[in-house]
Amino acid sequence: MDFSLMLVVAVAVTGVVWLLDLLWWRPARQQRLDTAEVGTTEGLNERAREKALKEPWPVDYARSFFPVLLVVLVLRSFVVEPFQIPSGSMRPTLEVGDFILVNKFAYGLRLPVLHTEIVDLGEPERGDVMVFRFPDEPAINFIKRVVGLPGDRIRYEDKQLFVNGQAVPKRLLEAGPVSAPTELLLAEQLGEREHRIYNNPRDPGPQVRELVVPQGHYFTMGDNRDHSNDSRYWGFVPEANIVGEAFAVWMQWDGGLPSFTSVRRIH
Repeated sequence: MDFSLMLVVAVAVTGVVWLLDLLWWRPARQQRLDTAEVGTTEGLNERAREKALKEPWPVDYARSFFPVLLVVLVLRSFVVEPFQIPSGSMRPTLEVGDFILVNKFAYGLRLPVLHTEIVDLGEPERGDVMVFRFPDEPAINFIKRVVGLPGDRIRYEDKQLFVNGQAVPKRLLEAGPVSAPTELLLAEQLGEREHRIYNNPRDPGPQVRELVVPQGHYFTMGDNRDHSNDSRYWGFVPEANIVGEAFAVWMQWDGGLPSFTSVRRIH
């Protein structure tokens, strides 16, 4: 279900109905009322006047919903849009059930449905947590971390990320049990940004020989490095597929009562 398309259609339909009433139907009702009053000696009573000027129910609904739908469309398309995290590919940064807010103007303003950029306001930076339309199936939104910018040389071997020939620094924060170290929590430094990642030392994971990120594309990875379907498997993210930058978690819901105690900025 394409909610953006449904919202655009709803705004268009209610707007057209409201405009038609403003330009033609309302004046026609007023004209019929004036004609009816001319044909009487005492004029119509208040109840008759109200009945003659009463808006049909489609017009009444359109007039009521159009401004609300228009505001929602503008905010959702150009300012901020909510998303839910359905998988654990971005753990520990984002957990399953997190509801996040995405900045829709950080990387430029784009038309809803068409996704055409109309105003260039900036480009993704290395380390950003970015929402984008999955290149292989654009109807699905993905969220990953940007690790490679256009022109960057990217390599990933033995769980070590290399950018432009330099190993990205990382340090151990927490290890699993000595008997079964299945998950290591590490801090990784991408430029001036530090974020946390998970690695499983028992999972060999994918190996990426050095490649160059094409112009107009980005290389992305999940913070849960051994459990993420990302650019290591399906390639680069075209600039045209960008949705926006995830900047905050505003709610967590795992099927029980919603929790607002985990409200935080995304790093």
